[in-house]
Amino acid sequence: MIIVYLLVLLMLAAAIAASVFKDLLSAVIAACLVSLIAAILFYFLQAPDVAMAEASIGAALVTAVFIVAIKRTKRHEE
Repeated sequence: MIIVYLLVLLMLAAAIAASVFKDLLSAVIAACLVSLIAAILFYFLQAPDVAMAEASIGAALVTAVFIVAIKRTKRHEE
């Protein structure tokens, strides 16, 4: 149970960091961490199918799309 609380706190910290970062790539990586922790929490809640979907779509695919979009635009916010 302590692990779940630690993961929730880490998830909250990563979400706050994603909204505070000025560098867009750092914000995307922090958002990916939020999605990855959500997948781990789904697994702990005994929903492995939802965890696999969250990890593959939320953490991997969305992050890849955002990184490609950032590479085609400016990386730093003005």
